[in-house]
Formats: sequence, C-alpha cells, structure tokens
Amino acid sequence: MRTDIFARLDREPEPPKIEIPRMSRHRVALFGGTLAFYLVIVHLVLISSWLVALDWKVMLFRPYQQWPSLHAFLDYYVVLGQRGPTAVMIASWLGWRSWRQHTLRPLLTLGAALLLLNVSVGGVKIFLGRLGPHYATQIGSAELFAGGDIFPSGHTANAVVTWGILAYLATTPKARRYLSAISATVSLGVGLTTVYIGTHWLSDVLLGWAAGLLVLLALPWVEPLITLAEQMVLAARERWRQQRSHRASVSVPVASGGHRPVLPAGAGDPDEAVAVAVGTDGVPGLLPAGAAARTRPAPHAVRTERAPGAPAGTRRPSHPDRPPRSTAAPARPMGG
Repeated sequence: MRTDIFARLDREPEPPKIEIPRMSRHRVALFGGTLAFYLVIVHLVLISSWLVALDWKVMLFRPYQQWPSLHAFLDYYVVLGQRGPTAVMIASWLGWRSWRQHTLRPLLTLGAALLLLNVSVGGVKIFLGRLGPHYATQIGSAELFAGGDIFPSGHTANAVVTWGILAYLATTPKARRYLSAISATVSLGVGLTTVYIGTHWLSDVLLGWAAGLLVLLALPWVEPLITLAEQMVLAARERWRQQRSHRASVSVPVASGGHRPVLPAGAGDPDEAVAVAVGTDGVPGLLPAGAAARTRPAPHAVRTERAPGAPAGTRRPSHPDRPPRSTAAPARPMGG
C-alpha cells in the first residue's frame, strides 16, 4: 500500500461517501440577506442615489492614472474572472475529481452553477442596459436602459461562482475553509481590478458579488436535479455498454478452417445463406454431419448466348463453295 503523497493521485477503488450540502437555516438566512442587499443596490442605482454619485467620483478619480505601475499586472490578474479561461481550469480539476471518485457530481454541479449564473446575471444585464464608465454620456447619470450590458459585473460574479464552487464541493471542513478564503480573495481582487481599469462602476462590482453569492447559496436546491441527471447519464452509459457487449458476442469471428453457424431463413441475401456441414450432431440450428449444403454459383459460370428454342448445331452459316464439314474427321494415312 502506497503511503506517499502520490498515492492521493490514484483512483479510489470505490466511490467515497460524499455529504451533499442541504439548505439549512443558516444558509437560508444568508440567502435572504444577500437577496435583500442585491435588491437594495438595484434600487439605489435606479433612483440615481448617492451610490451613483460615488460611482462617478471613483471613475473621475481614474485609479489607473493614479497608480500606473499596477496596470500591467492587473491586466493579467483580471483574467481570473473571465468566463472562458476560468471555466476551462476549474472543469479540468473537477473532471479529474470525477474520474478519481467515480462520480459525475463535480462536473454537473459546475454546469448547473454556470447555467444559473448566465440566466440570472445575463437577464438583469440585458433588462437594465447600463452603460460602462468608458461609454457614459452624462455626468451624474445612472446610464440605465441605454443598451449596455455592464450591470451587474459579469467578471465579478463569475469569479465568485467558479472559484467558490471549489469550496462548495470540498469534502472536509478544513479544505472548505481554506478554499472559501481563497475564492473570496480572488473574487474581491477581480472586482476591484475592474474598477481600477475603468471597465465597471463600483456599484456593478457590489451587485456582481451579491449575484455570484446568490448562485452558490442556491445550489442545494438544485442538488436533486443534479442527482437525477447523474443517474440518467450513468444508466445511459450502462445500456450502451450492454449493447456493445451484446454486439461483440453475436459477431464472434470464425477461425480459419472452422465451421460457420447456419444462418436463419430469410436473413440477408438468399444466395449467401450457406449451410456448412458440421461434425456435431444434435446441436439446434446446425445441420448434422454429412448433410449437403447449398453453395453459390461460380462467379464466372459459362453463359450461353443462344436464343431460347434455337436448334442445336453450329451457328456459322454455310458457305456455298465449301462442302459441309462432317463431324467425323477422316483418318490420316500412316506413313511408312
């Protein structure tokens, strides 16, 4: 038995018992508080309150001009909130976990979380239509319903969900605490980075944090659907394996010089239903030993070109100046 650290990379012999999170009272309270914070941010932006004025003050402060030395590093750091790169990284890790633990739950949970994120955040973005700081038209305006797609911040919400899903799927309390701290730090940094480079208002980032947290808190309600989807996928895989093994057992290759089974009547081309005599008597479906077998006609059989009913004999017309050729050739004289 391996005891080194590399033993953790081996596949577990059987699926471990994983405790699925439930919607406890504590989680329900957090979900309600986050939802209230979400609605308050939306309301403050809709009425162009002090939060919108703060957005303009931060934008006119232009943090990227105040600390230009950070710009090169933060341009790369903000990628941790982009949907494509983060989804590939997290899906690769969770795919390995699915293989190691004999379960599809990590990948299905990630897919469900991203689907909820796209529906909730994308719908609000399109409905409110807020313009970003670089496209603002009037100082002090909330820039709502102008055809934009900046509110809430998709980078921030995606960072909360994709990195927070690691903490949600952690199997031990210690790992959950560490991963929660890491995901909170990453999502906080991504949100503030978007404000630094001027692509989002501060209120966009606040709503993005709340939107991502709502998705993570709502995942226990989706767990029954995830379990059902996993059962359906595994059942389909088992049916495919049974069909594959059945086809492999039916189409067993015949060894050279061996006997072939008798084909059932009406199967395939009638000329190809060849019954080969076998040496085993009494086997159902096989001809007894010594039985005659039908064979296909030779591929190059001689075909006659004579019309039906034509008289027998030569087909060459007789020559008027040549005597008819007899069928019996005259005997040649023997020379002495």
